[in-house]
Amino acid sequence: MDGKTVRGARCTNGTQVHLLAAMTGTGLVTAQREVGSKTNEITVFQPMLTELDLTDTVVTFDALHSQQAHARFLVEEKNAHYIAVIKGNQPLLHQQMKQLPWRDVPLLGKTRATAHGRDEIRRVKTATVTRGLAFPHSAQAVQIVRRRRTVTTGKVTLERVYAVTDLTAEQAGAPEIAHRVREHWGIENKIHHLRDTAFAEDASRVRTGTAPRAMAALRNLAIGALRLTGCDNIAASLRTHSRDATRPLTTLGIT
Repeated sequence: MDGKTVRGARCTNGTQVHLLAAMTGTGLVTAQREVGSKTNEITVFQPMLTELDLTDTVVTFDALHSQQAHARFLVEEKNAHYIAVIKGNQPLLHQQMKQLPWRDVPLLGKTRATAHGRDEIRRVKTATVTRGLAFPHSAQAVQIVRRRRTVTTGKVTLERVYAVTDLTAEQAGAPEIAHRVREHWGIENKIHHLRDTAFAEDASRVRTGTAPRAMAALRNLAIGALRLTGCDNIAASLRTHSRDATRPLTTLGIT
């Protein structure tokens, strides 16, 4: 779950169109809703997911949506699981997470990756929640320590990220939880960035009524259709399809 502002599509009151989307791990958008100018993503979260079958699905989202009502909704009504990142917008819970005896918890996972000019090491610890953590259905507390070094300058930054999940240790170990937290941000590259670069969405001046949302949905459809054919390079596939008017119809199964 993540939101994106369509920067070129301003409404008559000057506000920009903001869309909340739900993406599968394979990069398919399964739901999308426009966020009203007088509200925020929190109010759209549950209505957008209501019609989806989320049984046994693990739902990830940023700290904005780490709300107790969302956790109850996912577990009690949708029979789903959640991994909720806890930051400063939940100050009491965030402080409680920081004060857990992490030094006594063994390191359960470590990964290293170099990309975009940064060398990053991630260390993850998880602790079973037995009592006292003020978040619905919480089963494990998570600490992820990110050590990033900028290759060109040698500058090192250290960040501690905390999360809570209803998944038990038997259902998901520390490496899997860390992987899911990292993969959450795949929506930026697989959908948001792709719509901007391959479709120039932020440059679009379409702004009348629901047209910006409809155009975003059509872009999602095109990306999803190409991914279902096994396409890895969306931009290259779009160029290939543009050379022959019959190719898009074939991809969509229209003959």
